[in-house]
Amino acid sequence: MGQEEGPLSPTEILSLEYESEAESSTGLVLSAHQSQPTPPPHTPSSPSSSSSPPSPYDMSQPDYPTIIRQLQEQVAALTAQLGQQQGGGGGRRIAEETEVAKPQIFDGTPSKVSGFVGACRIYIKTRLREVSVKAQINWVLSFVQRGSADIWKENMLEELETGEIEFESIGEFLAEVRKEFGGGDEESVKVAELKKIEQGGRTMEEFVQDFKRTARGSGYERRPLVEEFKRGMNGGIRRKLMEAENLPTSIEQWYRRATALDRNWRESRREEERLRGRKETTGGAPKQE
Repeated sequence: MGQEEGPLSPTEILSLEYESEAESSTGLVLSAHQSQPTPPPHTPSSPSSSSSPPSPYDMSQPDYPTIIRQLQEQVAALTAQLGQQQGGGGGRRIAEETEVAKPQIFDGTPSKVSGFVGACRIYIKTRLREVSVKAQINWVLSFVQRGSADIWKENMLEELETGEIEFESIGEFLAEVRKEFGGGDEESVKVAELKKIEQGGRTMEEFVQDFKRTARGSGYERRPLVEEFKRGMNGGIRRKLMEAENLPTSIEQWYRRATALDRNWRESRREEERLRGRKETTGGAPKQE
């Protein structure tokens, strides 16, 4: 038999009420904390759900505007750097890319010295402008071979090494080459070639270029040069120019007007052949439907 409990005192009643409230408060706090929803786990989106908005809990999405802006800044910086490089070395790069023919082997023939010197001058001006004068001279001497030119080259190399002779510029050295192998012989050869040159079946443009090349170094100027040009051109064009009201005076005027007449004459011949061919095709017969 259990012992009967007597009535509770007021103090015991207050103690029990306090413990009951404490238990209730603790249970509410725990319940409120445990009821907070947990974020769903991040799983790769399937192709069917690619259009759905990203989860608010997914913090791994890349910042595309920032990435694009950074790439644009990098491209702008590289473009500016490339422009500076091109601005500083653009002329040199163009010169390196330009195709320039090297001179042919020079064997000391007087009639070839002018062309050899001219080819060397053009190549050096285009490709070897920034190298030293000594290197330019050695480059020219590398094309001097065969015949009496070999002996002269060996003597020149020895004098350059010992310091007996010096050249301040490549132009001075090329003048020495022209003087050594050209001189009076070159001029006489040019004069002989100039007196033989004729237009023949060539166009006037071709004849003028050949005439200029041959006349260079011959010593002919003004009136003697005009007379040789008149002699070499075809008779029909010469007569038309001589019969014109305003006769050409300078050699350049003769070049231009002779070229224009020759071009017009050839165009007229082509037109006549075209019309003649059309008549031969129709044969004068009535056109059939």
